[in-house]
Amino acid sequence: METASWISLSFLIWCPIVAGILVYALRGSANGSISRCLANIVSALMVFAVAYLICHFDGGTSAFQFQERVAWIPSFGIEYALGVDGISLWFIALNALITFLVIVSRKEKTNQAYLAALLVTSGLTYGAFTALDGVLFYVFFEAMLIPIYLAIGVWGGPNRKLAATKFFLFTLFGSLFMLLALFGLYKVSGSFSIKDWHVLPLNMNMQTLLFIGFFMALAVKTPMWPLHAWAPDTYSEGPTGAIVMLSSTKIGAYAFLRLLLPIVPDAVHQLAPYMIALSLIAIIYFGFVALAQTDLRRLVAYSSIAHMGMVTLGFFLLNAVAMKGALFLMISNALAAAALFFCAGALTDRIGSRRIMDYQGIVNAMPWLATLFVFFAMANIALPGTSGFVGELLVIFGAVEYHLGIGLLAATVLVIAAAYTLWLVKRVVFGAAGNSQIAQMGDLLTRERFGLVILALVMLIMGVWPQPVLVLMDASVADLLAHIARTKL
Repeated sequence: METASWISLSFLIWCPIVAGILVYALRGSANGSISRCLANIVSALMVFAVAYLICHFDGGTSAFQFQERVAWIPSFGIEYALGVDGISLWFIALNALITFLVIVSRKEKTNQAYLAALLVTSGLTYGAFTALDGVLFYVFFEAMLIPIYLAIGVWGGPNRKLAATKFFLFTLFGSLFMLLALFGLYKVSGSFSIKDWHVLPLNMNMQTLLFIGFFMALAVKTPMWPLHAWAPDTYSEGPTGAIVMLSSTKIGAYAFLRLLLPIVPDAVHQLAPYMIALSLIAIIYFGFVALAQTDLRRLVAYSSIAHMGMVTLGFFLLNAVAMKGALFLMISNALAAAALFFCAGALTDRIGSRRIMDYQGIVNAMPWLATLFVFFAMANIALPGTSGFVGELLVIFGAVEYHLGIGLLAATVLVIAAAYTLWLVKRVVFGAAGNSQIAQMGDLLTRERFGLVILALVMLIMGVWPQPVLVLMDASVADLLAHIARTKL
C-alpha cells in the first residue's frame, strides 16, 4: 500500500525526536512557555497523524502497509525499512495517545528537559514498532533506554539512581542476547530483513539457540518472571510521566510477535509448554505479591506484571482466540496501568507519600479522583463493560480450548486480582479521612481530570465495542499463526 498522502512513518518517528531536541534547546525562552507549547502541539499532532493512518489502513490484508525502504548500510544489506500491519498499528496508536496524555496532563512547572526526554522516547517507540530491518529495530529498541534512563535517574524519587541503574543494566544485559541472535540470523541468511527471516529455513538446533537469545532479551523487557526484578523499583521511583510511558510501551511483548514466534516456529512448538508454565507462575505469584504490597506504585507494578503473564500465556497457547485476546489485553493493560499510575502520581504529589495507609478516605476530599480510581480498579479486574474483560475472557477461552486445567489456572487471575484490587479500593477510597492532609487536599485539576477521563472513555468504548480493534488485527493474526504452524525444518 502506498504511503498516505500527507503522512509517513518517518514523520511519526522523527517529528517527536526533532521536537524534543527543540524543546530542550528552547527551554530558557519565555520562561519555558515556548517549549511547553511546542510539546503540546507535537503530541496532539501525532494523535491526528496516527488517526489518519488508521482511517487509511486496509484491514483485509496481512501485508505491511505505508512501507518505506531506503538503503542504509548497503555493504551489509542493512536498510531503513518501515511498515505497519494490523498488529503494530494499534501499538503506534497507543503510543500516540499515551504520549499526548502524559504531555498535556503534566504539572505546569515541569522541567523542559524532562519533556524533551519524553518526546524523544515517543519517537524512538514509533521506530521500534514500525521497523522491518533487524538492525534498525535493535537501534530503536536500545535507544529507547537512554531518555527513559535519564528521566528516572534525574527526576525520579529518593532511590532513583539505584532504580535507573538496575533498569539500564537488566535491559542492556538482555539485549546483548538479542544482538547475538540477530547476527546469527544474518550469518545464515545474509540479510537483516525481518520479513526474510520469517520464511528462512532453520534447523532445530539453530531455532533453539535463537529462541533462547530472543527470550532473554524480551522476557526482561516484557517483563516476565524470573527476569522482572528491575520493574518494581523502576515503577516506584520513576517520575509519573516516564513510568506511564514505560509501562504502556509493551515493546518486549510486541517483539515476541514480530521476531520470536514467526522466526523459530518449531522451537516455539517444542518449548511452548515451558512458556505456558512460566506465564502461569507469573499470573499467580505476582498476584499474591501484589496482595502483600504497602506501596501503591509497587502494587500497580506487580499487578501489571501479573497481567503480562496472561499476555504471554495467550501468545504460547498458539490459537487464534487466545492470540487476539492477548493483543487486546496488552492494549487494555497499558491503559489501565497508565491510569492507575496517573492516580498514584496525583496522590503522591499532594501527600508526598506512596504508602497506601496514608491515603485512606480520599472520597471525602477528592470525589473526582475517587470515582475514576474505582473505575480503573474495576477495569483492572476485568469488570464486564471494560476493555480488560474482553482481553482476559478471550485468553481464558483460548486456554480452555488448549486444555481445561490451563484454563482454570488462568482464570485464577480474576480471583487474585479482585482480592488485591478491592482491598486496595477499600483502603484508599472509602472510610473516614486517614489524616489531616487528606481532608485538606484539593480534587483533581482540570489537566489531570482531562487525561484520566480520556483514558476511562477509551477503556469503556473498547469494552463495549471491541470489534473495530479485533477486525483490523484479524488478517495479521491469521498470517502470524500460519507462519507458526509452518515448519522450517
